[in-house]
Amino acid sequence: MAHFDALETRSADERASAQLAALNVRLSANGFGPVEALADLSSLPVLRKSDLARRQKGEPPFGGLPVSNAAHVFQSPGPIYEPGGVSHDWWRMGRFLHACGVGKSDIVQNCFGYHLTPAGMIFENGARAVGATVLPAGTGQTDLQVRAASDIGTTAYAGTPDYLKVILDRAEEMGEKLRITKAAVGGGALFPSLRKEYADRGIACLQCYATADLGNISYESPAMEGMIVDEGVIVEVVRPGTGDPVPEGEVGEVVVTTLNPDYPLIRFATGDLSAVMTGQSPCGRTNMRIKGWMGRADQTTKIKGMFVRPEQVADFVARHAEIARARVVATREGEMDVMTVRIEAPQGEPERYEGSVVAVLKLKGRVEIVPPGSLPNDGKVIDDQRVYD
Repeated sequence: MAHFDALETRSADERASAQLAALNVRLSANGFGPVEALADLSSLPVLRKSDLARRQKGEPPFGGLPVSNAAHVFQSPGPIYEPGGVSHDWWRMGRFLHACGVGKSDIVQNCFGYHLTPAGMIFENGARAVGATVLPAGTGQTDLQVRAASDIGTTAYAGTPDYLKVILDRAEEMGEKLRITKAAVGGGALFPSLRKEYADRGIACLQCYATADLGNISYESPAMEGMIVDEGVIVEVVRPGTGDPVPEGEVGEVVVTTLNPDYPLIRFATGDLSAVMTGQSPCGRTNMRIKGWMGRADQTTKIKGMFVRPEQVADFVARHAEIARARVVATREGEMDVMTVRIEAPQGEPERYEGSVVAVLKLKGRVEIVPPGSLPNDGKVIDDQRVYD
Protein backbone atom coordinates (compact mmCIF):
# COMPACT_ATOMS: atom_id res chain seq x y z
CA MET A 1 0.00 0.00 0.00
CA ALA A 2 1.31 3.46 -0.90
CA HIS A 3 1.64 5.89 1.97
CA PHE A 4 -0.81 8.72 2.57
CA ASP A 5 1.82 11.31 1.58
CA ALA A 6 5.57 11.87 1.45
CA LEU A 7 5.61 13.26 5.00
CA GLU A 8 5.30 9.75 6.41
CA THR A 9 8.65 8.59 5.03
CA ARG A 10 10.82 11.71 5.40
CA SER A 11 14.03 11.63 7.38
CA ALA A 12 14.19 12.62 11.03
CA ASP A 13 16.17 15.75 10.13
CA GLU A 14 13.65 16.80 7.48
CA ARG A 15 10.78 16.28 9.90
CA ALA A 16 12.47 18.18 12.73
CA SER A 17 13.33 21.13 10.49
CA ALA A 18 9.80 21.43 9.08
CA GLN A 19 8.14 21.00 12.47
CA LEU A 20 10.42 23.56 14.11
CA ALA A 21 9.52 26.17 11.49
CA ALA A 22 5.79 25.49 11.92
CA LEU A 23 6.13 25.36 15.70
CA ASN A 24 7.65 28.82 15.96
CA VAL A 25 4.74 30.27 13.99
CA ARG A 26 2.28 28.56 16.36
CA LEU A 27 4.25 29.70 19.42
CA SER A 28 4.04 33.29 18.24
CA ALA A 29 0.25 32.96 17.88
CA ASN A 30 0.11 31.78 21.51
CA GLY A 31 2.28 34.60 22.82
CA PHE A 32 5.53 32.64 23.19
CA GLY A 33 8.92 33.50 21.76
CA PRO A 34 10.68 31.21 19.26
CA VAL A 35 12.68 28.14 20.25
CA GLU A 36 15.90 26.96 18.65
CA ALA A 37 15.11 23.22 18.75
CA LEU A 38 12.11 20.98 19.33
CA ALA A 39 13.68 19.85 22.60
CA ASP A 40 13.30 23.41 23.89
CA LEU A 41 9.54 22.83 24.12
CA SER A 42 10.18 21.29 27.53
CA SER A 43 10.95 24.77 28.90
CA LEU A 44 7.38 25.94 28.22
CA PRO A 45 4.46 25.41 30.61
CA VAL A 46 2.12 22.45 30.28
CA LEU A 47 -1.55 23.21 29.56
CA ARG A 48 -3.89 20.85 31.40
CA LYS A 49 -7.59 20.22 30.86
CA SER A 50 -8.35 21.85 34.20
CA ASP A 51 -6.45 24.95 33.06
CA LEU A 52 -8.35 25.01 29.78
CA ALA A 53 -11.73 24.63 31.51
CA ARG A 54 -10.89 27.47 33.89
CA ARG A 55 -9.76 29.73 31.04
CA GLN A 56 -12.87 28.98 29.01
CA LYS A 57 -15.10 29.82 31.94
CA GLY A 58 -13.41 33.20 32.27
CA GLU A 59 -13.23 33.91 28.54
CA PRO A 60 -15.76 31.79 26.61
CA PRO A 61 -15.86 29.86 24.46
CA PHE A 62 -12.17 28.98 23.87
CA GLY A 63 -10.39 30.62 26.78
CA GLY A 64 -8.71 33.31 24.71
CA LEU A 65 -6.63 30.82 22.75
CA PRO A 66 -6.03 31.61 19.07
CA VAL A 67 -8.82 30.08 16.96
CA SER A 68 -9.61 30.71 13.30
CA ASN A 69 -11.82 29.19 10.59
CA ALA A 70 -14.05 27.42 13.12
CA ALA A 71 -17.11 25.93 11.44
CA HIS A 72 -18.34 24.10 14.55
CA VAL A 73 -18.21 24.38 18.32
CA PHE A 74 -18.28 21.09 20.23
CA GLN A 75 -18.80 20.31 23.90
CA SER A 76 -16.93 17.58 25.76
CA PRO A 77 -17.31 16.54 29.42
CA GLY A 78 -16.06 19.19 31.81
CA PRO A 79 -17.52 21.01 30.02
CA ILE A 80 -14.73 21.90 27.61
CA TYR A 81 -15.45 23.49 24.25
CA GLU A 82 -13.51 22.66 21.10
CA PRO A 83 -13.57 24.33 17.69
CA GLY A 84 -13.90 22.23 14.56
CA GLY A 85 -13.05 22.96 10.96
CA VAL A 86 -14.26 21.55 7.66
CA SER A 87 -11.13 22.01 5.56
CA HIS A 88 -9.24 19.00 4.18
CA ASP A 89 -8.39 16.50 6.94
CA TRP A 90 -8.71 19.15 9.67
CA TRP A 91 -8.30 16.58 12.47
CA ARG A 92 -5.69 14.55 10.52
CA MET A 93 -7.77 11.37 10.65
CA GLY A 94 -7.36 10.65 6.93
CA ARG A 95 -3.84 9.40 7.56
CA PHE A 96 -5.16 6.73 9.91
CA LEU A 97 -8.04 5.69 7.65
CA HIS A 98 -5.60 5.38 4.75
CA ALA A 99 -3.45 3.09 6.91
CA CYS A 100 -6.60 1.00 7.47
CA GLY A 101 -6.95 0.61 3.72
CA VAL A 102 -10.03 2.83 3.48
CA GLY A 103 -10.35 4.69 0.18
CA LYS A 104 -12.61 5.86 -2.63
CA SER A 105 -14.30 2.50 -3.14
CA ASP A 106 -15.42 2.25 0.49
CA ILE A 107 -18.62 3.12 2.31
CA VAL A 108 -17.78 3.92 5.94
CA GLN A 109 -20.43 3.32 8.59
CA ASN A 110 -19.45 6.01 11.07
CA CYS A 111 -20.75 4.93 14.47
CA PHE A 112 -19.08 7.67 16.48
CA GLY A 113 -21.43 10.16 18.10
CA TYR A 114 -22.48 13.32 16.28
CA HIS A 115 -24.25 14.86 19.29
CA LEU A 116 -22.29 17.72 20.94
CA THR A 117 -18.95 15.85 20.96
CA PRO A 118 -16.72 15.95 17.86
CA ALA A 119 -15.89 12.25 17.36
CA GLY A 120 -18.40 11.73 14.56
CA MET A 121 -17.22 14.77 12.64
CA ILE A 122 -13.56 13.88 13.24
CA PHE A 123 -13.96 10.54 11.46
CA GLU A 124 -16.29 11.91 8.78
CA ASN A 125 -13.74 14.59 7.93
CA GLY A 126 -11.04 11.91 7.73
CA ALA A 127 -13.18 9.68 5.51
CA ARG A 128 -13.73 12.56 3.12
CA ALA A 129 -9.97 13.10 3.03
CA VAL A 130 -9.50 9.61 1.57
CA GLY A 131 -12.48 9.92 -0.77
CA ALA A 132 -14.75 7.43 1.00
CA THR A 133 -18.53 7.67 1.21
CA VAL A 134 -19.91 8.09 4.74
CA LEU A 135 -23.05 6.75 6.38
CA PRO A 136 -23.41 9.07 9.43
CA ALA A 137 -24.84 6.34 11.62
CA GLY A 138 -23.96 7.65 15.06
CA THR A 139 -24.56 5.47 18.10
CA GLY A 140 -27.36 3.06 19.01
CA GLN A 141 -30.41 1.79 17.07
CA THR A 142 -28.56 -1.40 16.22
CA ASP A 143 -31.34 -2.94 14.12
CA LEU A 144 -31.37 0.11 11.87
CA GLN A 145 -27.57 0.01 11.73
CA VAL A 146 -27.68 -3.59 10.50
CA ARG A 147 -30.39 -2.81 7.94
CA ALA A 148 -28.47 0.17 6.56
CA ALA A 149 -25.18 -1.74 6.41
CA SER A 150 -26.88 -4.54 4.50
CA ASP A 151 -28.86 -2.31 2.15
CA ILE A 152 -26.06 0.03 1.07
CA GLY A 153 -23.17 -2.43 1.29
CA THR A 154 -21.07 -0.87 4.03
CA THR A 155 -17.45 -1.99 3.65
CA ALA A 156 -15.77 -0.21 6.58
CA TYR A 157 -16.68 0.52 10.19
CA ALA A 158 -15.59 3.50 12.29
CA GLY A 159 -16.47 3.55 15.97
CA THR A 160 -15.57 2.21 19.38
CA PRO A 161 -13.94 -1.24 19.39
CA ASP A 162 -16.81 -3.12 21.01
CA TYR A 163 -19.83 -1.72 19.14
CA LEU A 164 -18.84 -3.42 15.89
CA LYS A 165 -19.30 -6.78 17.61
CA VAL A 166 -22.79 -5.72 18.69
CA ILE A 167 -23.65 -4.93 15.06
CA LEU A 168 -22.14 -8.16 13.73
CA ASP A 169 -23.86 -10.34 16.32
CA ARG A 170 -27.20 -8.66 15.69
CA ALA A 171 -26.75 -9.09 11.93
CA GLU A 172 -26.32 -12.84 12.44
CA GLU A 173 -29.49 -12.94 14.53
CA MET A 174 -31.35 -11.08 11.77
CA GLY A 175 -29.97 -13.37 9.07
CA GLU A 176 -28.05 -10.57 7.37
CA LYS A 177 -24.59 -11.07 5.90
CA LEU A 178 -22.62 -7.83 6.04
CA ARG A 179 -19.72 -6.87 3.79
CA ILE A 180 -17.58 -5.04 6.35
CA THR A 181 -13.90 -5.97 5.92
CA LYS A 182 -12.17 -2.96 7.52
CA ALA A 183 -12.53 -1.38 10.94
CA ALA A 184 -11.01 1.88 12.21
CA VAL A 185 -11.57 2.10 15.95
CA GLY A 186 -10.79 4.42 18.84
CA GLY A 187 -12.21 5.79 22.06
CA GLY A 188 -11.74 2.57 24.02
CA ALA A 189 -9.53 -0.44 24.57
CA LEU A 190 -9.08 -2.86 21.66
CA PHE A 191 -8.35 -6.12 23.43
CA PRO A 192 -6.33 -8.74 21.51
CA SER A 193 -9.14 -11.27 21.84
CA LEU A 194 -11.60 -8.86 20.22
CA ARG A 195 -9.20 -8.02 17.40
CA LYS A 196 -8.75 -11.76 16.79
CA GLU A 197 -12.52 -12.29 16.70
CA TYR A 198 -12.81 -9.61 14.03
CA ALA A 199 -9.94 -11.17 12.08
CA ASP A 200 -11.70 -14.55 12.25
CA ARG A 201 -14.74 -12.83 10.72
CA GLY A 202 -12.63 -11.42 7.89
CA ILE A 203 -12.28 -7.90 9.28
CA ALA A 204 -8.92 -6.13 9.60
CA CYS A 205 -9.17 -3.88 12.67
CA LEU A 206 -6.70 -1.10 13.52
CA GLN A 207 -6.88 1.51 16.26
CA CYS A 208 -5.91 5.14 16.69
CA TYR A 209 -5.27 7.38 19.68
CA ALA A 210 -7.13 10.67 19.37
CA THR A 211 -8.81 13.26 21.58
CA ALA A 212 -11.50 15.88 21.08
CA ASP A 213 -9.02 18.67 21.77
CA LEU A 214 -6.18 17.46 19.58
CA GLY A 215 -7.59 15.23 16.86
CA ASN A 216 -5.46 12.28 15.78
CA ILE A 217 -2.30 11.82 17.85
CA SER A 218 -1.07 8.40 16.74
CA TYR A 219 -2.30 5.36 14.87
CA GLU A 220 -1.58 1.76 14.00
CA SER A 221 -0.49 0.62 10.57
CA PRO A 222 -0.90 -2.92 9.22
CA ALA A 223 2.47 -3.75 10.82
CA MET A 224 0.71 -3.42 14.21
CA GLU A 225 3.97 -2.65 16.02
CA GLY A 226 3.14 0.32 18.20
CA MET A 227 1.32 3.50 17.27
CA ILE A 228 2.92 5.91 14.82
CA VAL A 229 2.79 9.58 15.79
CA ASP A 230 0.84 11.74 13.35
CA GLU A 231 2.83 14.16 11.20
CA GLY A 232 0.85 17.19 12.40
CA VAL A 233 1.70 16.94 16.09
CA ILE A 234 4.75 16.92 18.34
CA VAL A 235 4.52 14.35 21.12
CA GLU A 236 6.48 14.38 24.37
CA VAL A 237 6.30 11.82 27.17
CA VAL A 238 6.91 13.50 30.52
CA ARG A 239 7.11 12.52 34.15
CA PRO A 240 3.60 12.79 35.66
CA GLY A 241 3.12 16.00 37.59
CA THR A 242 5.90 17.76 35.67
CA GLY A 243 6.74 18.89 32.16
CA ASP A 244 10.07 17.06 32.17
CA PRO A 245 10.58 14.51 29.36
CA VAL A 246 11.44 10.97 30.45
CA PRO A 247 14.04 8.75 28.73
CA GLU A 248 12.96 6.69 25.73
CA GLY A 249 11.11 3.58 26.87
CA GLU A 250 10.08 4.97 30.25
CA VAL A 251 6.37 5.33 30.91
CA GLY A 252 5.11 8.88 31.39
CA GLU A 253 2.31 11.29 30.55
CA VAL A 254 1.61 12.12 26.91
CA VAL A 255 1.93 15.85 26.17
CA VAL A 256 1.01 17.03 22.67
CA THR A 257 1.63 20.19 20.66
CA THR A 258 -0.55 20.57 17.57
CA LEU A 259 0.65 22.35 14.46
CA ASN A 260 -2.91 23.05 13.27
CA PRO A 261 -2.85 26.74 12.22
CA ASP A 262 -6.55 27.10 13.09
CA TYR A 263 -6.21 25.83 16.67
CA PRO A 264 -2.61 25.41 17.84
CA LEU A 265 -2.41 23.91 21.32
CA ILE A 266 1.01 24.10 22.97
CA ARG A 267 2.08 21.30 25.32
CA PHE A 268 -1.43 20.04 26.03
CA ALA A 269 -1.38 17.33 28.69
CA THR A 270 -3.66 14.44 27.77
CA GLY A 271 -3.61 12.80 31.20
CA ASP A 272 -2.79 9.49 29.48
CA LEU A 273 0.27 7.33 30.05
CA SER A 274 2.44 5.85 27.30
CA ALA A 275 6.09 5.31 26.38
CA VAL A 276 8.25 6.04 23.34
CA MET A 277 9.34 2.96 21.39
CA THR A 278 12.77 2.56 19.83
CA GLY A 279 13.31 2.33 16.08
CA GLN A 280 10.90 2.70 13.19
CA SER A 281 7.84 0.80 12.07
CA PRO A 282 8.40 -2.04 9.57
CA CYS A 283 5.70 -0.45 7.39
CA GLY A 284 8.17 2.23 6.25
CA ARG A 285 6.67 5.16 8.16
CA THR A 286 9.55 6.90 9.88
CA ASN A 287 7.97 8.97 12.64
CA MET A 288 8.31 8.20 16.33
CA ARG A 289 6.14 5.45 17.78
CA ILE A 290 4.49 5.16 21.17
CA LYS A 291 3.11 2.08 22.87
CA GLY A 292 -0.46 3.33 22.94
CA TRP A 293 -2.65 3.94 25.97
CA MET A 294 -1.12 2.57 29.19
CA GLY A 295 -3.35 4.13 31.86
CA ARG A 296 -4.09 7.53 33.37
CA ALA A 297 -1.49 9.94 34.71
CA ASP A 298 -3.73 11.65 37.25
CA GLN A 299 -2.80 9.68 40.35
CA THR A 300 -3.91 12.16 43.01
CA THR A 301 -4.68 10.16 46.16
CA LYS A 302 -6.04 11.06 49.59
CA ILE A 303 -3.94 9.63 52.44
CA LYS A 304 -4.81 10.30 56.08
CA GLY A 305 -7.31 12.87 54.88
CA MET A 306 -4.75 14.81 52.82
CA PHE A 307 -4.41 14.85 49.03
CA VAL A 308 -1.03 13.79 47.68
CA ARG A 309 -0.43 14.85 44.07
CA PRO A 310 2.15 13.81 41.44
CA GLU A 311 3.57 17.32 41.29
CA GLN A 312 4.37 17.12 45.01
CA VAL A 313 6.35 13.93 44.42
CA ALA A 314 8.20 15.71 41.61
CA ASP A 315 9.00 18.61 43.97
CA PHE A 316 10.35 16.16 46.54
CA VAL A 317 12.66 14.54 43.97
CA ALA A 318 13.84 17.96 42.76
CA ARG A 319 15.08 18.79 46.26
CA HIS A 320 17.60 15.95 46.21
CA ALA A 321 19.95 15.65 43.23
CA GLU A 322 20.91 12.09 44.16
CA ILE A 323 17.32 10.79 43.85
CA ALA A 324 16.58 9.36 40.40
CA ARG A 325 12.92 8.46 40.95
CA ALA A 326 10.43 8.22 43.78
CA ARG A 327 7.10 6.54 44.38
CA VAL A 328 4.55 7.11 47.12
CA VAL A 329 2.79 3.91 48.17
CA ALA A 330 -0.47 4.07 50.13
CA THR A 331 -1.43 1.00 52.18
CA ARG A 332 -3.45 0.21 55.28
CA GLU A 333 -2.40 -1.41 58.52
CA GLY A 334 -5.43 -2.30 60.57
CA GLU A 335 -7.71 0.70 60.12
CA MET A 336 -4.92 3.23 59.57
CA ASP A 337 -3.51 4.68 56.35
CA VAL A 338 0.22 4.22 55.88
CA MET A 339 2.34 6.23 53.45
CA THR A 340 5.67 4.83 52.29
CA VAL A 341 7.99 6.84 50.07
CA ARG A 342 10.30 4.61 48.03
CA ILE A 343 13.24 6.39 46.46
CA GLU A 344 15.88 5.28 43.98
CA ALA A 345 19.12 6.63 45.39
CA PRO A 346 22.57 5.53 46.51
CA GLN A 347 22.48 3.71 49.81
CA GLY A 348 22.11 6.07 52.73
CA GLU A 349 20.05 6.75 55.80
CA PRO A 350 16.30 7.00 55.12
CA GLU A 351 15.97 9.39 58.04
CA ARG A 352 17.73 12.17 56.11
CA TYR A 353 14.73 12.41 53.77
CA GLU A 354 11.97 12.38 56.38
CA GLY A 355 12.02 16.16 56.83
CA SER A 356 11.57 16.73 53.10
CA VAL A 357 8.71 14.24 53.01
CA VAL A 358 6.83 16.16 55.68
CA ALA A 359 7.69 19.56 54.17
CA VAL A 360 6.58 18.68 50.64
CA LEU A 361 3.94 15.96 51.04
CA LYS A 362 2.54 17.46 54.27
CA LEU A 363 2.41 14.00 55.86
CA LYS A 364 4.70 11.83 57.90
CA GLY A 365 5.64 8.62 56.18
CA ARG A 366 8.14 5.81 56.01
CA VAL A 367 11.09 6.21 53.68
CA GLU A 368 12.61 3.23 51.89
CA ILE A 369 15.76 3.50 49.77
CA VAL A 370 15.76 1.07 46.84
CA PRO A 371 18.43 0.37 44.19
CA PRO A 372 18.44 2.56 41.06
CA GLY A 373 16.22 1.09 38.34
CA SER A 374 14.22 -1.10 40.72
CA LEU A 375 10.95 0.86 40.76
CA PRO A 376 8.46 -0.44 38.16
CA ASN A 377 8.47 1.30 34.78
CA ASP A 378 4.72 1.93 34.70
CA GLY A 379 4.51 5.70 34.94
CA LYS A 380 3.19 5.66 38.50
CA VAL A 381 4.54 8.05 41.09
CA ILE A 382 1.64 7.38 43.48
CA ASP A 383 0.53 3.79 43.98
CA ASP A 384 -2.64 3.34 46.01
CA GLN A 385 -2.66 -0.30 47.13
CA ARG A 386 -5.51 0.03 49.61
CA VAL A 387 -8.49 -2.29 49.16
CA TYR A 388 -11.97 -1.13 50.18
CA ASP A 389 -13.91 -4.39 50.31
